[in-house]
Amino acid sequence: MSFHFAYRKRFADLTEQEILALAISSEEDDARIYRSYAENLRTDFPASASIFEGMATEEDGHRKQLIDLHKARFGDVIPLIRREHVSGFFNRRPVWLIENLGLDRIRAEAEMMEASAQRFYEVAAQRTTDADTRKLLGSLAAAEAGHVAKADDLVSRHLDTDAQDQEARTAHRQFVLTWVQPGLAGLMDGSVSTLAPIFAAAFATGDTWNTFLIGLAASVGAGISMGFTEAASDDGAISGRGSPLKRGFASGIMTTIGGLGHALPYLITDFWTATTIAIIVVFVELWAIAWIQNRYMETPFFRAALQVVLGGALVLAAGILIGSG
Repeated sequence: MSFHFAYRKRFADLTEQEILALAISSEEDDARIYRSYAENLRTDFPASASIFEGMATEEDGHRKQLIDLHKARFGDVIPLIRREHVSGFFNRRPVWLIENLGLDRIRAEAEMMEASAQRFYEVAAQRTTDADTRKLLGSLAAAEAGHVAKADDLVSRHLDTDAQDQEARTAHRQFVLTWVQPGLAGLMDGSVSTLAPIFAAAFATGDTWNTFLIGLAASVGAGISMGFTEAASDDGAISGRGSPLKRGFASGIMTTIGGLGHALPYLITDFWTATTIAIIVVFVELWAIAWIQNRYMETPFFRAALQVVLGGALVLAAGILIGSG
């Protein structure tokens, strides 16, 4: 057992005062988390930010009730005990893991928080012998269980149809800017830019293994280059395109995938079988790119297909001609 866990106290060994102290600190933490959610959402999702402000206010009210009970039973001095001091107690994500979550993930996190808080109060109520304490903890368990209804009430107050539509559009736009746009650029670069070297190597050497190695090197190299370029080109602060790390990963990974798609068939030892499959994969990749452009970038499908498929076919033909010469 590590040093960190060796000095945690088991929940079963907590005194009633320590249980109250733990509940107080937990309510304070949850209120801070909800306010962090609200702050992160305020610019793009002001209506949802109001919902989490309301939930934070609810947690403040719970904390006050617990403090009043602690004062009545044990006095003004509240022991310092937090979640991380208790073995097996439910933990919350660190702020650096939640600050970049999307709206749907934040709402899902909030539901899990309420469910775990409800379980804590139910178990804590069973551990206490004081009638007032048991009553309050039972009430708080019911309150946490009812927070879904409370959230629904807050949604109805702060999220009318227009606000929900606006937030949905904002979330979609952010998804496109952060993931689809850099990923699409990477897929296009990986699919098209590696065509010439891979097929030139294939027709120049007739060696499927060496062709695969060249394709692998070209794909991975292009992915690393595109990933770093995307991440370094824009920090997202002014453009609103989101985390540079996310955009870098999206661009780099999709670039590598785009190149590997028509490199992997050259693991097949028969040259013409490998080449035929690779050419089929190329056209599947190009049509997929055209579909993504039409679906997410609202580019007319015919124009997207003409640009991508025709351009890719020309690059493919160039690689074959160069390799055959």
